[in-house]
Amino acid sequence: MPTDTSADKNIFERRESEARSYCRNFDTVFTKALGSELTDAHGKTYIDFLAGCSSLNYGHNDPDMKAALIEHISGDGIAHGLDMYTTEKARFLEAYEEIILKPRGMDHKIMMTGPTGTNAVEAAMKLARKVTGRRNIVAFSNGFHGMTMGALSLTGNAGKRGGAGGGALTDVTHFPFEGALGDDVDTLAQAEMMLDNSSSGIDAPAAFIFEPIQGEGGLTAASKEWMQGVERLARKYGAMLIVDDIQSGCGRTGSYFAFEEAGIDPDMITQAKSLSGFGLPFAALLIKPEHDIWKPAEHNGTFRGNTHAFVTGRVALEKFWKTDDFAKEVQEKSKILTEGLQSIVDIIPGARLKGRGLMQGVDVGSGDIAGEICARAFEKGLVIETSGADDEVVKVLAPLTTPEDTFRKGLDILIESAREVSTSTKMAAE
Repeated sequence: MPTDTSADKNIFERRESEARSYCRNFDTVFTKALGSELTDAHGKTYIDFLAGCSSLNYGHNDPDMKAALIEHISGDGIAHGLDMYTTEKARFLEAYEEIILKPRGMDHKIMMTGPTGTNAVEAAMKLARKVTGRRNIVAFSNGFHGMTMGALSLTGNAGKRGGAGGGALTDVTHFPFEGALGDDVDTLAQAEMMLDNSSSGIDAPAAFIFEPIQGEGGLTAASKEWMQGVERLARKYGAMLIVDDIQSGCGRTGSYFAFEEAGIDPDMITQAKSLSGFGLPFAALLIKPEHDIWKPAEHNGTFRGNTHAFVTGRVALEKFWKTDDFAKEVQEKSKILTEGLQSIVDIIPGARLKGRGLMQGVDVGSGDIAGEICARAFEKGLVIETSGADDEVVKVLAPLTTPEDTFRKGLDILIESAREVSTSTKMAAE
């Protein structure tokens, strides 16, 4: 079988910035991808439990999205249109309106931002401050909202904040997320006490922002009661409620939005990652109509909206979300994931399950142990990453479309890797 060995890895070390990260853990040159599998230049196939960090919820090169995109390109369809009207934008908006918004009783406007999630977060921050006339935004511990300066000010991780190089990350109050101070501490009651105290030094908030499941922060999943509590505080203090559903959305938890079970009504919702369905850059901000007070071009970007992503994103909506069948499949598959990860909990002393849906993982209590598990899994043909403040969580983000046999095979590799690491750790301790 012929293999592609044309890529010399030395070029990456010689010319690519030191900011590169994932490639340091997956030291091979990938050449092809299909469904839930990646193939490298040596012809080795890997099961993908990373899925572009949840940008590939529908897998690699979905045949229907690919066919639609090829047809669009071969027919000289628009590739780049700024924010001008195009047929494909209209078709995407119509599909999103009919398939996502109307069935959920939502009337949000869709703002095309720059092409990544942090662009959507930046827009939400600006608009919340513009609507309320306030500066302070409430974020939560272990949250991750992006790497540009505004979004980074909301982000909790010290290592990521260090990338600002001493630049100001201000006008944000960080309160503890649910469970951050122990299961018996009501973190929202503490936040309310501080906000009610006129001598607390905390300014009235323009917005509250949270992730339903903290993707980079270690897969802590907010309960529906906690999400409802954040909404109550936002209403009490006249602040906007922003839900960052970039990594946890587009079906990752078994419903299109990860906050649906809580029955809350966010003022703004950030969308990105799997919004295009195909791994193409595409981000948007959903805004309640009464808050859409932008002046023309007051927030823009050369690549706001991506016509190729409109094509594939529409197909994703039509293929997977017209009925609730796909959501039910994800919910059933999540049970398999929970069962598999429980085996790792049983192997690693003190380990515990985190997350929900197909956004789950195992907190093994140590970044070294989690990293070694993922490294051994990669050697065996599984691509998987860690998350958490100290990278202590082994995090599964398999494509939602992963066939059950492939899914179980990937879990078997992960369990075997955890068992090997546990055994070697015990031997070293002895």
